[in-house]
Amino acid sequence: MKVVISVGGSVLVPTVRAERVRQYAAVIDGLRNDGHEVGVVVGGGPTAREYIDVGRELGADEISLDQLGIAVTRLNARLLIAAVDGATPPTPLEDHESAYESFQRGEIPIMGGTAAGHTTDAVATALAEYIDADLLIYATSVPGVFDADPKQDADATKYDSLSPDSLLDVVSSIEMAAGSNAPVDLLATKLLQRSGLRAVVLDGNDPEQLRAAVSGTHDGTDIIPDHD
Repeated sequence: MKVVISVGGSVLVPTVRAERVRQYAAVIDGLRNDGHEVGVVVGGGPTAREYIDVGRELGADEISLDQLGIAVTRLNARLLIAAVDGATPPTPLEDHESAYESFQRGEIPIMGGTAAGHTTDAVATALAEYIDADLLIYATSVPGVFDADPKQDADATKYDSLSPDSLLDVVSSIEMAAGSNAPVDLLATKLLQRSGLRAVVLDGNDPEQLRAAVSGTHDGTDIIPDHD
């Protein structure tokens, strides 16, 4: 199975410590040893937000702030590269063509951000579409897709499964609420909608959920294309 994993920086590196990174690397190596092809895109998390907030306070423009965030995603990706035992390029890959070539060589391509305005969820979705992945996993800070932001609404209800069109409706409504965070951003959702990919949104605070997603026994939300 070809699997692309979008790992939120807030779950891979909630603080800069080794243990969570080691846990993710062990699962990724395990999937690889089980015969799966795996690629990973890493987000920036709280460290990126801290840099962006300070940069904005200092008067940096939005493109420069995006570049700050991208730099942090690549730092986080370097930590994962250091922990993974399987063959992976020595530095984070910066474009989808390089990641595709890495897949072709039998490696584990690991990326951070790529360009200003492109979220890491969107980078992962585009990579999954490019390589025709069998499964795209969004490892987030929430255990699936809810009908409202569960961090803002205690009565939010989790969906077991959704179509991409329904996911777009949910994400659009959440992103309209000030201070709310959708489990998958709007750009990634639009790419997912066009691609026909099968995806899972799950709680990345438990790295073992990645293995469960590949086996079909996870506790998250399945995004099922309309043609399935």
